[in-house]
Amino acid sequence: MTQPATPQHAETAEARLKRLAMRSWRRGTKEMDLILGPFADAQLRALGEDELRAYDALLSENDQDLYPWITGAQPVPEAHAALIARIGAFARARLR
Repeated sequence: MTQPATPQHAETAEARLKRLAMRSWRRGTKEMDLILGPFADAQLRALGEDELRAYDALLSENDQDLYPWITGAQPVPEAHAALIARIGAFARARLR
């Protein structure tokens, strides 16, 4: 017999961070893996509840949309603007 899926509201804080980190490293494109994976490893534990909720929502976006937002090639939807700016700044700092 299979177990029912655990609702996200019952997810522990540690399980949530692990889930978000895994989704950051296992995207659909290598470019986004290399942008979001290191960001998740370095920053997830420092994000507040609202930011974690926003990051979780951001991970639902397509990589084909995320990459041009982060690189500045396309305008960022207002709902994601602050988080995309933070991720972009983190990624640029890693390249220096």
